[in-house]
Amino acid sequence: MTDPKTTPDALATDDAHVDAGAFGWGVWSTGEIATQFARDLAHVPGAARVAVCSRSAETAEAFASAHGFATHYVDADAFLADPAIDAVYIASPHPLHCEQALAAIDAGKPVLIEKPIAMTAEQARRIGDAASEAGVFAMEALWTRFLPAVQRARAMIGEGRFGTIERAEASLVFHRPFDAEHRLFSKALGGGALLDLGVYPISTAAFLFGTPVLEKASWLAAPTEVDIEAELSIRCGDVPVDLRVGFVERADQVADNHFVAFGTKGALRIDPPFLTGQSLTVWDRSLDTAPASGGWAERIARRLPVPGREKFDFSRPSQGLNFEAAAVQSAVRRGETGHPAMPICESAAVLSIIEQALAVPPSGARQ
Repeated sequence: MTDPKTTPDALATDDAHVDAGAFGWGVWSTGEIATQFARDLAHVPGAARVAVCSRSAETAEAFASAHGFATHYVDADAFLADPAIDAVYIASPHPLHCEQALAAIDAGKPVLIEKPIAMTAEQARRIGDAASEAGVFAMEALWTRFLPAVQRARAMIGEGRFGTIERAEASLVFHRPFDAEHRLFSKALGGGALLDLGVYPISTAAFLFGTPVLEKASWLAAPTEVDIEAELSIRCGDVPVDLRVGFVERADQVADNHFVAFGTKGALRIDPPFLTGQSLTVWDRSLDTAPASGGWAERIARRLPVPGREKFDFSRPSQGLNFEAAAVQSAVRRGETGHPAMPICESAAVLSIIEQALAVPPSGARQ
């Protein structure tokens, strides 16, 4: 195994040393992702759990008690006025992101907004413009970009280890039984596979290769008319990227969560599940097809020495949201209004791809 600590990425360097002293976090909403974020703050030097805000006093109090927050609020204005809060993490459903982000910025609070940053590219640009005009930090919480494995992948590609990247492919599929009442299948709540899952591979491809442009899209509709499965062909700079996302059942769930780049001198895989970036596998030779992404054969092969193959281990005790939180703390303390690893203009570009894809009529429906 290669120690990732010996190969720092330039983008991550400034965030590696978080200033000493407490940095107060406020969490807006109390759902599953808020819970993961609250837990991962334990792995962020200097992070203090100051306050949580929810529409329900009972829910807010229970969340604060369970995760060690000093206080809780029902009133959003009082929450945003709390002087102990140095930054707000917005973990509410997608349709609320823009309104809440603008409110936080107006209150002078730096804001980290759960992905997708907004429902549309125009809303994302509004957030970015408001933050710039107010001199307040704002960023999408696309935590995958801040994972050490993804940062290292970007550095190796930039160093030319794989020669010219000729193409890439990614798949992110999770089985979600259809439920018309669940937010994932509700148009009103920002449901659909592309908004919930598609932002990850599109944004990762943009981070690694350049600004995305949509070339082809097809998707299947759920009974509620949201996209339940989608396939996109995009181009990031000179690199064509094929993407697949969905809530459908697959034969091998592990194999449906990978990201592979093919170059003239080698290949790179963010190992499954790529979403969490626990390891990288690189091949110092050109490959014509995707390396095996899971299954018993791959598990056995991993134990055997293979010439030209190297594995980088990035295992950790956290879910991984702590890296984006540490990046925000450092950027806010530097007085910045954004972060170079996740500028809002790129958040808007990703949403634009999704909007264009969904403007294509569905190719069919799934029951």
